[in-house]
Amino acid sequence: MVKNKIKENIMRAVFFLAACISIIAVLLICWFIFSNAFPAIGKIGVTEFLFGTEWRPLNDKFGIFPMIIGSLYVTAGAIAMGVPVGVMCAVFMARYCPARLYKVLRPAVDLLAGIPSVVYGFFGLVVIVPAVRQLFGGGKSVFTAALLLAIMILPTIISISEAALRSVPQSYYEGALALGATKERAIFGVSLPAARSGVSAGIILGIGRAIGETTAIVMIAGNQPIIPNSIFSGVRTLTTNIILEMGYAQDLHREALIATAVVLFVFILLINLCFSVLKRRKDA
Repeated sequence: MVKNKIKENIMRAVFFLAACISIIAVLLICWFIFSNAFPAIGKIGVTEFLFGTEWRPLNDKFGIFPMIIGSLYVTAGAIAMGVPVGVMCAVFMARYCPARLYKVLRPAVDLLAGIPSVVYGFFGLVVIVPAVRQLFGGGKSVFTAALLLAIMILPTIISISEAALRSVPQSYYEGALALGATKERAIFGVSLPAARSGVSAGIILGIGRAIGETTAIVMIAGNQPIIPNSIFSGVRTLTTNIILEMGYAQDLHREALIATAVVLFVFILLINLCFSVLKRRKDA
């Protein structure tokens, strides 16, 4: 009994230490990027930095508005294409998929999650870009980047949404059928709403993956620091702007790129807050 108590106290201390290390790591990251970003924003000017349309580091012009718009366009396109497909695929795997097919489909989804970003980038560069250019006349563009991101976020959304659907008690589904609901009505009217919390978590993680992706996007987006005038125009996102120029940036240029990371960080926080508010309103 005493040994079990000691082991329990040791494990509690280990878990507490791990939690503290995680919190400290997050605080250190925040301190680094904010302490370097605020002086740069002060030198450039908040309005000029956030709403300026010219990014010319050699001329001391650091307007990131085109990159903000580019990130929003690409992420919104990925959400529009990826979320419905991911959720529907999760419903199929949880409720409709035959056992033999599931044994193949489940590892395939896991494999998609494990493919490196650079491999997705090569796939987009060799397959998606030529196909889009042939069909629509625009190769490296907002649409191409959004389509590739939609594919990349699928494993996250599918895995978490499927797990959420399987965690819903079977009695919910069977009760709906007993009351006369069709199979589709029972799934989409009862099981899926009951799994809303897990599905929302999967969507949030997918959006985080989409807005933070860099390597694949830098290969197929065109990387033009201008506001796109159509979905087939080239685009540069916040993340690609950082990775393209951080290697040689100095002084104010480097600080402006770190400030760009702060804007990206704030975007992700706002997305999480919006989903939390929506979830609370639906649960109320």
